[in-house]
Amino acid sequence: MSIGPGKYDAEATWVRRRTKASGVVLIVLGGDRGQGFSAQATLEITLSLPRLLRTIADEIEADIKRR
Repeated sequence: MSIGPGKYDAEATWVRRRTKASGVVLIVLGGDRGQGFSAQATLEITLSLPRLLRTIADEIEADIKRR
């Protein structure tokens, strides 16, 4: 979840701590608890996530079109 714990919150915590990051978004596809995501970030980063994720989606689509 973008606010509050998600299905994979423990894994997101591990990644965030291990990388000493200010934020992490973990997207799991076909995981043992099904598909889901967990986000942990400062408020500033959380507020920027929609724009960031749209940019990432655009980049993925552009990569696919180039193939």
